[in-house]
Amino acid sequence: MSRFALIYDQIRFEEKALIRAAEELGLSINPLSSKTLVLRSDSPPELDFALIRCISYFRGLHIASILNGLNISTISSFFTLNIAGNKLFATSALLKHGVKTPKTYIAFTPKSAGEAAESLGYPVVLKPVVGSWGRLIALIRDSDTADAIFEDRSYMYPLYQIYYLQEFVEKPSRDIRCIMIGGEPVAAIYRYSPPGDWKTNVAIGGRAESCEINDELAEISIKASEAVKGEFVGVDIMEAEGRYLVHEINPTPEFKATMSATGKNIAAEVIKYIKRKLRR
Repeated sequence: MSRFALIYDQIRFEEKALIRAAEELGLSINPLSSKTLVLRSDSPPELDFALIRCISYFRGLHIASILNGLNISTISSFFTLNIAGNKLFATSALLKHGVKTPKTYIAFTPKSAGEAAESLGYPVVLKPVVGSWGRLIALIRDSDTADAIFEDRSYMYPLYQIYYLQEFVEKPSRDIRCIMIGGEPVAAIYRYSPPGDWKTNVAIGGRAESCEINDELAEISIKASEAVKGEFVGVDIMEAEGRYLVHEINPTPEFKATMSATGKNIAAEVIKYIKRKLRR
């Protein structure tokens, strides 16, 4: 009998759905809270596999690191969490694998960031290299605003002093989230911006609709997941002048909105994939 754990920070819709799907599909699952978890380098836990569902990116990353170091497989793996969870690392991996992305400039001081923004052309989008739910993302429309924001970031934690700037892509008021499981696209949604906002994120009030996965969308989603060795990831894609651009990959995707909009049981698909993986 395989020993399978689901490691979480808090039990949300997704974790409840995964536990329920495991029970229905006959896979014994042990929910473990990261808040009480102690991992020892000299005594591996009695686990064959762990599904890491931490909200905290850094907590999940470090849990995956020690478990993988102890030869315990995880979804997502340390590699996937490390690369996909950092927007700059993900962009580098996508470029290496020939996946189209928005034009991106990287700078390391307020002065060079200002020069990069001028070269990129306003408006520009400033993103933290690590972050989710649209937090600390800024749409910068002019040099005065840029100077103020870049100076402010210079007093923040060093991670936020990596100035990750992207072109503002003219697109419909939506993007696409494609859920990838085992290298295959299983469901996709359009994520529409909340009223009066330019960010397309369901977590901040956006609206989800089912999206048909055509051949081109499937191809770029598959290539993106391969770039980060993703077994269960969400690929975020923009439609720009008749082409697709991948702008982020989420290595611990939420899927409540996808299940609701598409009727696809993402949790069951994840558990089925894990069962196949454990049989190998």
